[in-house]
Amino acid sequence: MNLRKAAPDWVRDTGRRATVWYGERTAGRRPLPDFLVVGGQRCGTTSLFRALMAHPDIARPLVNKGVNYFDVNYHRSEEWYRGHFPARAEDDRTRVFDASGYYMFHPLAAERIVHDLPGIKIVAMVRDPVERAWSAYKHELARGFEWERSFAHAVELEDARLEGEIERMVADPSYQSFNHRHHAYRRRGEYARLLEPFVAGLGRDRVHVIESERFFAEPAQVYAGLTEFLEVDPVVPARFDRYNARPGSDGDAEAFQRLREHFAPHDEALAQLLGHPPFWRSTDG
Repeated sequence: MNLRKAAPDWVRDTGRRATVWYGERTAGRRPLPDFLVVGGQRCGTTSLFRALMAHPDIARPLVNKGVNYFDVNYHRSEEWYRGHFPARAEDDRTRVFDASGYYMFHPLAAERIVHDLPGIKIVAMVRDPVERAWSAYKHELARGFEWERSFAHAVELEDARLEGEIERMVADPSYQSFNHRHHAYRRRGEYARLLEPFVAGLGRDRVHVIESERFFAEPAQVYAGLTEFLEVDPVVPARFDRYNARPGSDGDAEAFQRLREHFAPHDEALAQLLGHPPFWRSTDG
């Protein structure tokens, strides 16, 4: 039995606050992250996070999977951010990381990351954007953040729901947009556009892109490539499990086809970034 999960919510919340409070006050002994997992949403990042946790030379944040500092908590101090990571001695080889799935999509996150962490390494997961949109819709519907019962209609509403939201977020960094975070079914799948500021600011060699379909098909091989990128020993977990998969009925075939057409130029741009067609395009037909 996991005693931490069995504890009442108020006990866990108090423990998290105490951990961050102490961490902030000992920030001088705590590193900034060596790499970030920036998303994308519903692309398998939780499964990757669990695999990374199994590596002896990689350490996660102390409290949550993601700290969400560069998107919704940027008004807080760097000491607050450092306070989420385990203390590290100067000769410690451990790499620490933050896995926040909104970093890849938030309009200000990439610029902030490039400015504050110019030597950081970025890990991004991408997935067939049509399947990603459908999975996101089911996820938001189940959580009560989406109320449209038609996937096709929810996709059609996206432009109206997001109109002016990015401009408001840029003009007022304290503003958090519910619609931008929960109703972006198409835009979160335009991967090349979302990755471009990371590549432009940090260099292509510091951005590692993983296709989730390839990760689940060949986990050991893909994970070995990731450990090489992170410059850690090639220790592979004994097993790879899939987390947060959301099963459901087949989607709207007509809506899927419209999305496939919408994403075609974005997939072409991603192919240029990857150096090969994305997995879902190479297996089409």
